[in-house]
Amino acid sequence: MTADHADAPMPSMSFLENRLDRQATRRPDTEFLKRRLAEPHTRIVLSTPNKLILPEEGDNAIGHRLETALEIGGERAEMVYLGELSETGRAYFATTVAREDDEIAAMSGLKVIDLRTLALRAELSPHDLGVLAQARALIHWHRTHQFCSRCGHPSHLAEGGYRRDCPNCGTHHFPRTDPCVIMLITHGDKALLGRPPRLPEGIFTTLAGFMESGETIEEAVRRETFEESGIKVGAVRLIANQPWPFPANLMLGCVGEALTTKITIEDDELEACRWCGRAEVRQMIDGTHPDGHIIPPSISIAHHLITGWMNGKI
Repeated sequence: MTADHADAPMPSMSFLENRLDRQATRRPDTEFLKRRLAEPHTRIVLSTPNKLILPEEGDNAIGHRLETALEIGGERAEMVYLGELSETGRAYFATTVAREDDEIAAMSGLKVIDLRTLALRAELSPHDLGVLAQARALIHWHRTHQFCSRCGHPSHLAEGGYRRDCPNCGTHHFPRTDPCVIMLITHGDKALLGRPPRLPEGIFTTLAGFMESGETIEEAVRRETFEESGIKVGAVRLIANQPWPFPANLMLGCVGEALTTKITIEDDELEACRWCGRAEVRQMIDGTHPDGHIIPPSISIAHHLITGWMNGKI
């Protein structure tokens, strides 16, 4: 851990403390963006299709000087303006690199790492993780939306990266954030925990799912819970929310009260789902469960829903 981050808090829910002034009203000003990009203290966040490219050392932990970013392979035409850190006046941009991870990792002075691992290691400040979440989500959107969905013509970056324009039909396209409900369903002194097959061995977590068109948050919680577990839910409370850049979600953390208790798994989203009493959940939190079951790490909203329920705070 560098001296700059020696006083960073213990690991907690990640991606919440991005302090950048996004300067949305300045984005249409191309001359302003050019000047900011050329400033010597500006930093560029770089990403391959799957991972971030960070400097091994230097005066900023998450970005590169413009000349270095271009040497690595950063695409100038796809530079997204993230904003300015008011305390220092430093501007941040982000762009993609069309190179393989192994090729980048072999270059001196660089490290290639995924954002989830960075968050788990807690080596960066909460602010830096928030900036990387913003960058990662935007870069992913630009990489996967190179063509107009209306006419199929190649589109180009506009508004500092918060829009793509089609020169053929004139359509404007805007970055998307996909809302997801993530919910701890309770019944008395028990909580409903499930195990999706994609998670590392032993982890049990809250249920979750994407919101669908025309739904309220409460309706999405009830529908997703019933689809995954067969449990009907009554009252729903929104507790917290968290940007989740994997690739570009907003997690809406809720607590719901179960109306039924019989579990029925009818699809392949869960390989296990069960009611867990407080004593068992405490073992999962403490790492003393006899079967090695644990809850998700503290970077996630699921962890805080579970521990908040255990501690009587939600």
